[in-house]
Amino acid sequence: MKPEENKFADVPLRVKTWIYIIIVFALGISHPIAMKVFVSWISFQCFFEFLRLYKIHSNRIIPSLFVGTAQFLLFYFFTFENYFLYSTALAVIVLLYFLLLKTNIKKLYGVLIALMVCLLAFPHLLFVRETVSGLNAIIFLVVVTELNDVFQYLMGKFFGKHKITPKISPNKTLEGFIGGVFLTVILSNILGSFLLQADILINTIVGVILGVSGFFGDVFMSYLKRKGSVKDTGALLPGHGGLLDRMDSLIFNAPIFFWILTLLITR
Repeated sequence: MKPEENKFADVPLRVKTWIYIIIVFALGISHPIAMKVFVSWISFQCFFEFLRLYKIHSNRIIPSLFVGTAQFLLFYFFTFENYFLYSTALAVIVLLYFLLLKTNIKKLYGVLIALMVCLLAFPHLLFVRETVSGLNAIIFLVVVTELNDVFQYLMGKFFGKHKITPKISPNKTLEGFIGGVFLTVILSNILGSFLLQADILINTIVGVILGVSGFFGDVFMSYLKRKGSVKDTGALLPGHGGLLDRMDSLIFNAPIFFWILTLLITR
């Protein structure tokens, strides 16, 4: 079979995995405590995958468990305002741990990126959930972000001809990017009208920014993976790779949505 005839061969496996992802997501956002556990687990798993990506061969479970557990305690006992102060202290402790292991500078940079993503970027998912009408907002953010990935993937499969990041992610095309953002704007307007109760202008702005920002989050992780000479960060999600492969678009989208876009949808 020619490659072009089999370019959708991985779609059934991806769809099956998506069903499990949706179930876990629904359980994770169902209650404020569950959301704290959910985000802490995301940080644990993604930090573990980062250590694998940067080929840190010391015990990966212990520091990853420490990051996830400590983060949950920070979520539970401290306010949003205090979280960033204590999470910075937590990051320093983790960096000192790897310094004591005599980790080289290049790998320490990788640990620092991992800490920024896990302790600073992903926690914004919880912060969105804990805002007024936060359940609607977190559903909107994650659904729009993840379907933007799907839209760009499918539009690229159907219409992609011009590579947009050939040296970083050869499968990404200009047609996939534009088509994906266009469909994301439509989805943003559909969901935003009743989840965010925002008007068409706000929903369109949100859709464009999340579509573009999500793309760059994906490219950012593709760059790190290419530098690390790995295809996927893990094998947790069949057809997708690791959890970090699936969460990459939220690295930028979660903070942007919380800090900037929520100003647009506050009534």
